Amino acid sequence: MPRRNHRKDRPERPDLSRLLDVGIRIDSYLGQRWNVRSVRGNSNGRVYVCPGCQQQLSSALAHVVVWPAEGLGDLTDRRHWHTPCWAARDRRPPKGSWR
Repeated sequence: MPRRNHRKDRPERPDLSRLLDVGIRIDSYLGQRWNVRSVRGNSNGRVYVCPGCQQQLSSALAHVVVWPAEGLGDLTDRRHWHTPCWAARDRRPPKGSWR
């Protein structure tokens, strides 16, 4: 008898929206709620400016991406922060206007 490569009682496929939300947490800052996602570094060569320290942030470094939790927003609402800068956002507020 041929061997089966899958289980008979396979679970249903997971909801894609739940998979896309993996790794997102909600933080509060400046009276608003923010989605925060930790990202690994990649080597796409992009360089961002961290709103917390106004220093360059290479996409090759691990960092966090932050965007408003309320409203739909768009890609221009995302900000890339150094992880320590985001953690110290209450002690060291962003320099200049980042919102």
